[in-house]
Amino acid sequence: MPRTTKRKSPPYPFLLEALDPLAPEVRRLFSGYAVYVQNKLLFMLLDSPKTPQDNGLWVVFADAAQASLAPASLRLAFPSIRPIAIFDGKIQHWLVIPADSPRFEQDALLACDFALARDPRLGRIPDSRK
Repeated sequence: MPRTTKRKSPPYPFLLEALDPLAPEVRRLFSGYAVYVQNKLLFMLLDSPKTPQDNGLWVVFADAAQASLAPASLRLAFPSIRPIAIFDGKIQHWLVIPADSPRFEQDALLACDFALARDPRLGRIPDSRK
């Protein structure tokens, strides 16, 4: 049986390059890499063979209402964004831009643009950082 090795660096380095002006802090979280700006958790980068359906850029919204796909502007901005399968609807303020989407790079970089513009819909301060 082949051994799997843990990733030693975050996937999708082009996203961290795009966020560089914000001086992001990247930390291991679950099986991915959490991206914080100041104390706010904005994104998680996931590339795991265990959950390939959820690989990509996880976008953390300020609250579930802002993450709902009801606002047409959000659906227009990120056509590939969807709920994270492993959460099974239990956590609604996190959505994923899936890595297997043909628009992954375009949509993920747009999410970075929203972060660079300090869009108030993005990110939340976890209880552990408050």
